[in-house]
Amino acid sequence: MEAEDFRPDPEALAKDHVHRGTNQSGMRDHNARLVLTLVRRHGSLAKMDIARMTRLSAQTVSVIMRELESDGLLVRQAPVRGKVGQPSIPMSLNPEGAYFLGLKIGRRSAELILIDFLGNTRGKLQISYRYPAPGETIDFVTSGMTRLRAGLTPEEDARIAGLGIAIPFELWNWADTMGAPCEIRDQWRHRDIRADIQAECSFPVYLQNDATAACGAELVFGQTGAPRDFVYFYIGAFIGGGIVLNGALYSGRTGNAGALGSMPVPGGAGRPRQLIDVASIAILEKSLNARGVDAAFLWSSPENWGEIGEELGTWIASAAEALAYAIVTATSVIDFEAAVIDGWMPITIRRRLVEAVELALAAIDVEGLQVPAVREGTVGIHARALGGASLPLSERFLIGPTSLSKGA
Repeated sequence: MEAEDFRPDPEALAKDHVHRGTNQSGMRDHNARLVLTLVRRHGSLAKMDIARMTRLSAQTVSVIMRELESDGLLVRQAPVRGKVGQPSIPMSLNPEGAYFLGLKIGRRSAELILIDFLGNTRGKLQISYRYPAPGETIDFVTSGMTRLRAGLTPEEDARIAGLGIAIPFELWNWADTMGAPCEIRDQWRHRDIRADIQAECSFPVYLQNDATAACGAELVFGQTGAPRDFVYFYIGAFIGGGIVLNGALYSGRTGNAGALGSMPVPGGAGRPRQLIDVASIAILEKSLNARGVDAAFLWSSPENWGEIGEELGTWIASAAEALAYAIVTATSVIDFEAAVIDGWMPITIRRRLVEAVELALAAIDVEGLQVPAVREGTVGIHARALGGASLPLSERFLIGPTSLSKGA
């Protein structure tokens, strides 16, 4: 099958997130997406299971599943025999049915990742830098795509369905904080990075705010127990976030909903500060630099920071208190089921931070509120790159998990 064969018709995308199909012939794309969404969520499903969930006729479901199997998107599992009648044949996603590229452009590092239809990582590249520059970023993407695609067969390469970019919106506004010269700031301001990368690709390129994309990765690939409504914090060089409502990523009118880094939290001398000025890894970096410690390992070795010293404990305590207030504030507006915390940090540090947040919440007056459960994210350090890869996956094959990305 050629890559264009499985491009959906955006007009057929349903506007709600109810698992209900339609027997109208004009909604075949919607129904196919619905089947793929349910199979992804449940792992494998038989025809009658899908008919029951979607209220589609068994005949309609049979036609859809045969087409998806013919397109290489679904594969048959071993028959399941019941006490009477014909055995049912569960269908599951074919890992080789489609491939997706995800690009994270961060303030201290960039990642390029290749995943299959199940979200398994097939290849990954990373670079660290003092600050990102558009030209160097595009060079990294073009050379990186060549390296990652070299490991695919021609048939697999033809099934690359898109590339998603996860990037802080208005990156140029952080130029001073990153130490980038003015000319780099101006380059980011006046260039359309999505269009630049699209010119290098034969498949669609999508773009989304990096923390929102990370939230989407937790929604599509995560193992948090699938809460229907949760607030999500991703702690990178600067903290950001995302919002999931009714099982769908909510990006808002401008795509910047869940800009939690800008949320006011208690500061010194009775004056509020923004969460970004307390709970970002850049704050830890600054304190280490003040002691003469080269903190480059924070960006180059996120799996293991080694022994840091008292600065880490101080940062966790202050970040946890600020996060606790941010969770309470967010919950006072939307009755979230859970608050999920993830970031560019070792799992052990993330666990310490979550435990500290739970203790900090216990010290806050929350009368009148149902405090959400605080959970560790399950995607981890690559959440933003995986979130980028989830953009074409969601836009082209699923219903409901994410909203349309900017620049699609």
